[in-house]
Amino acid sequence: MNLAQHPLFVSLTPVFLLIALGYLAGRREWIRDTAVKDLSNLVFLLLIPALLFRTMASVHLEALDLRPVLAYFPVVVLVLFAIVAWRGFSRESVVIAMASVFSNMVMIGITLAELAYGKAALVTMLTLVSVHALILLSVGSVVLELVVAREARERGEAAAPLWATLGSVIKGTLIHPIPLPILSGLLFAQTGWTLPVVIDKPLQLLGSAFGPIALVLVGVSLARTPLAGHWRPAFGVVLVKNLLLPLLVGLSAWGLGITGLPLTVMVVAAALPVGANVFLFAQRYETAQALTIAATGLTTVMALFTLSLVMTAMAWLNPLGN
Repeated sequence: MNLAQHPLFVSLTPVFLLIALGYLAGRREWIRDTAVKDLSNLVFLLLIPALLFRTMASVHLEALDLRPVLAYFPVVVLVLFAIVAWRGFSRESVVIAMASVFSNMVMIGITLAELAYGKAALVTMLTLVSVHALILLSVGSVVLELVVAREARERGEAAAPLWATLGSVIKGTLIHPIPLPILSGLLFAQTGWTLPVVIDKPLQLLGSAFGPIALVLVGVSLARTPLAGHWRPAFGVVLVKNLLLPLLVGLSAWGLGITGLPLTVMVVAAALPVGANVFLFAQRYETAQALTIAATGLTTVMALFTLSLVMTAMAWLNPLGN
């Protein structure tokens, strides 16, 4: 098999070509800052909900394997707390820890999983996606609010009750364009109904547009990513996010007896670059913003090599038979 026909080359090349085209568009200002927000809203509020709902509308709960969730997230949360403990209990350490564990499953992971492993891989990927934001954003928010509350007490100010913060976080995460269509699609699937063609076809077209537009937007964001002065800490995030985390997730999944396609998808999901939600945390809590942008950009660039390495290793260690 020559390089042009190799599955890894075939699956990864379209992803990174689209990111590169987005980078070119960003550098040439074909897509300006004022349009990026509108395109992001289009992706997150229309295209991705259509894809998620349509995909999950045919998945029955009795066929859904929740073991990936049980193997993936305890490891991720443990790594997050280990980094916070190592760096110290501060806003910056929590944001850096979030960057080290929060994968870009939506904008890159979903598209890559389908290109590399087919639609069957979307079940495991979307199972992770459905609770990824709920678990990590909730944990990150609570820990950050604890830091803020401690800082307020040190200044002699009153802080909001933790239970109120937790309730607000859970509500905001559930009523969200990612978990909501997944849960809605699962509920629809349990009715035994099928989507009428006049509804299914538009959803299919909208879902098909998600992948290329989302990846181009990753490139546009990368074009605006300043890396100068943040190489060393950003490289530390790369080592944890792109290499250590997939290794730990793979060992956890193997320990629970997960094999085949679900194992490969879990490891690839853990090896994805940093998700954009981490920067929102950095903005909201006014800490490590430049470092977060640099880490996001560097993990995305390095994913050209690290994802290839991880996917090649999984093809050797966990052959799928196709």
